[in-house]
Amino acid sequence: MFIINITYKVDLTEVESHLEKHIEYIKEEFSKGNFIASGKKNPRDGGIIISNLEDKAELEAILDRDPFKINDIAIFNIIEFLPTRVGKGYENLLK
Repeated sequence: MFIINITYKVDLTEVESHLEKHIEYIKEEFSKGNFIASGKKNPRDGGIIISNLEDKAELEAILDRDPFKINDIAIFNIIEFLPTRVGKGYENLLK
């Protein structure tokens, strides 16, 4: 499992100009089952994606298609972790 911490490199005006395509990309990856959660950070200096993929190289290839990455809008920091405890109802996250 991975947490992707996205940090904007440009001002929000430029982020907004690529946001629609980024959202389309995110929706596509959710439909494929590659992402399980995503959202904006507060304060709004980027976002977070949680992926249940097991292979980092596969995830990196998927992230390379993100319009924010293609257009050099943000830095993508990938953090791998192995959940060992989860709250009730989230047992499916344990592998």
